[in-house]
Amino acid sequence: MMKYTLTILILFIVTTSLFAQKAANPIIKGFGTIYEVEGAVNPDAEIKYKIVVDLKTLQRDKESINPGLNNVARMMNLHGLGGVKAKNLKVAVAIHGGATDVILNNEAYQKKYELDNPNLKLIDELEQAGVELYVCGQSLLARKYEQVEVNKKIKIGLSMLTVVTTYLHKGYHQMVFN
Repeated sequence: MMKYTLTILILFIVTTSLFAQKAANPIIKGFGTIYEVEGAVNPDAEIKYKIVVDLKTLQRDKESINPGLNNVARMMNLHGLGGVKAKNLKVAVAIHGGATDVILNNEAYQKKYELDNPNLKLIDELEQAGVELYVCGQSLLARKYEQVEVNKKIKIGLSMLTVVTTYLHKGYHQMVFN
């Protein structure tokens, strides 16, 4: 019985250590937590990545961060974990549609939802990492938001369409976060 118990214990320890995963946030420190995958093909660390994100992910839970905005942080962290230096990762985000609420400053968000905007710290982290954040001006108008309600870290684009097409002509590749 002792030998059987010892064998089970050893198998448990070995199995646990094989599948243990350590959380990582190499570029965006407080958000977009990712995990290393042993033996996975990593991004090419020599490429200068230029990505424009079309972000329209609806934030159903107004108390939590927008999952699409968090995916921007995840994307950056995954590239960082894969060996890409932050200086070689240029990202622009065009926010529109269901994601538009993320761009509200805290006062406007409180007025609308009676909650603090949970996206503010993530927006700060993204901006500090060099991400250029835009809101679609057409989405602002459609939702009847005033420009003074927009977080100062967010630029107002004429539209998501013009922001994305401008970045595509600058050599950026588009990703769509629904």
